[in-house]
Amino acid sequence: MSSQNIIYTFIDASNLWQAQKVKGKFFDYEKLRNFIKERFEGTAIEIFYYTAYPADGTRGFSLDGKHRFFTYLKKGLGFTVRKKELKRITVTTKEGEAIEEKGNMDVEMTIDAIHHMKKYTTAVLFSGDSDFLALVTYLRREGKKVYIFSSKNNVSQELRTGGDGYFDVLDITEDIWGKELQHRAEKKH
Repeated sequence: MSSQNIIYTFIDASNLWQAQKVKGKFFDYEKLRNFIKERFEGTAIEIFYYTAYPADGTRGFSLDGKHRFFTYLKKGLGFTVRKKELKRITVTTKEGEAIEEKGNMDVEMTIDAIHHMKKYTTAVLFSGDSDFLALVTYLRREGKKVYIFSSKNNVSQELRTGGDGYFDVLDITEDIWGKELQHRAEKKH
């Protein structure tokens, strides 16, 4: 029997964004990777990062920094980055027509977790979405250890109690945080 503990981490960026806003700081993803590897005594770690981004021209600011960040995660830290453009959907409200943006990455995360299942012993899921309970239950039934990371204000009860352990990222005492979150100044018209 191998004593290797290979960890695959699946990060739902939109779920983590909520925790970062509460904390007022960005995650330092290099520190976060090291924390996960040490916490679960991993012999190796792979990290998948899932995000949706605004279409060009839909924001009053440049998206270049966001794309540089994705490149840093991929080339600088060796993450697998799965990204897609936010879908813009016209919806009718009582005030009239509005645009809603959707960028759900749950299916992509689930496919990767199942596709790579034979390669890892421990799955670490950064999400609070109750939709992942079926995945967590399946992975555990297949003999995987599954740990959930989210924040108390953004995790479903089912997911919080469905894995082998739950961690509130806002309560982690180890240094996993990076620079202060800066609020973007609104453009003057």
